[in-house]
Amino acid sequence: MNWRDLYKTKLSTPEQAIRAIKSNDRVVLGHAAAVPVDTVQALVAHKENYHNVEIAHMYCLGEGAYMFPEMHGHFRHNAVFVGGNARKAIEENRADYTPCFFHEIPSLFTHGPLHPDVAIVQLSLPNMEGFCSFGVSADYTKPAAHAAKIVIAEINDQMPYIGGDNFMHISDIDYIIETSNPLYELPAARIGETELEIGRHCASLVEDGSTLQLGIGSIPDAVLKSLNNKKQLGIHTEMFSDGVVELVEKGVITGEKKTLHKGKLVATFLMGSRRLYDFVNNNPDVIMYPADYVNDPYIISRNYKMVSINSCVEIDLMGQVVSESIGTRQISGVGGQVDYVRGACMARDGISVMAMPSTAAGGKVSRIVPFLGQGAAVTTSRNDVRYVVTEFGIAQLWGKTLRQRAESLIEIAHPNFREELGQATEKRFHVKNHYINKEELSNATV
Repeated sequence: MNWRDLYKTKLSTPEQAIRAIKSNDRVVLGHAAAVPVDTVQALVAHKENYHNVEIAHMYCLGEGAYMFPEMHGHFRHNAVFVGGNARKAIEENRADYTPCFFHEIPSLFTHGPLHPDVAIVQLSLPNMEGFCSFGVSADYTKPAAHAAKIVIAEINDQMPYIGGDNFMHISDIDYIIETSNPLYELPAARIGETELEIGRHCASLVEDGSTLQLGIGSIPDAVLKSLNNKKQLGIHTEMFSDGVVELVEKGVITGEKKTLHKGKLVATFLMGSRRLYDFVNNNPDVIMYPADYVNDPYIISRNYKMVSINSCVEIDLMGQVVSESIGTRQISGVGGQVDYVRGACMARDGISVMAMPSTAAGGKVSRIVPFLGQGAAVTTSRNDVRYVVTEFGIAQLWGKTLRQRAESLIEIAHPNFREELGQATEKRFHVKNHYINKEELSNATV
């Protein structure tokens, strides 16, 4: 039977396909902008047919209705990265968080403790040989789908067709649901002067011919805006968005100096606007691979002049980085931060950067602190951190003593908090506090 005839035999409706899901099953959903839509809506609509179904995934756009309070007992989300739509369910103990480095998440599903009974994914239209692309999310989605006992695929004519190691053949699918849903889009991040200043500092560390890893949000976008004068940059990153497209069109990103996948934009998932999705569709210069390849620190380290730029929530005076929690409150996940910090530092002439505004809560709280908040999870250890950037400058920590690290970090803290941080350093290391405020200094002089 040729694949076209096979395709017809697998056609289904969402309501028919979800009958393959049983109570107590583990269901893995596609990631980020590739989260399936119609099948999940059918699953939620028929919640009374299910008990204790585990729904596992990383960050997924959309409302995540299976996490609503009324779904308790029917579905329980297991997050391997906590998105905004999952935080309340986790705080109220209606969902769980499983910490894991991004490059290891595929193995959780393929031969680890989270082996899926069912995978529900979005795919592109098939090519002439019957292969569909996972489009904007290879990450864990492709490995999980190939490992699952049952695969339900929404074949979406609006999903970009992207090459690399990013395919599934019609013969490997159990249920096909034809859809035409626009992919979820992300609004452009708001970039203020603080972010622009951070971007300029980060850009000063990027040499021509470097290969970049950047995330999403105001700081990565600000960094990209500061790279217009650079030349022959490359991309090897867990994800990229619209800012990369702009630099490709300007000729700043060419990939011609890359030592791995020369000339190619390499990622494991994508999120952005329709402009991004149109750019990557059938673009031979864009290739996607699962996260156990793209985020493998050894693979990352094969890129000459690899530059990793990540953001964080807070950092203590020893250099310990918190990026996923506020105290005991889990707000995101490890993601690929440690993968790229370690991969970049292993690379020849590579560097890693932690970038953040110096304050939070409208300037009321310093992000550089004497001690981490109670219950906060250390994402990146002090041994891994190289550069830290705020709007006030750059602190280079590698090779420095604890005292020297503290002094360097105080220099890039907000001035309103330097005295407090200086006092903490003086108490700990018995060194003179150089950050006494001007009023105290004036009184001392009199």
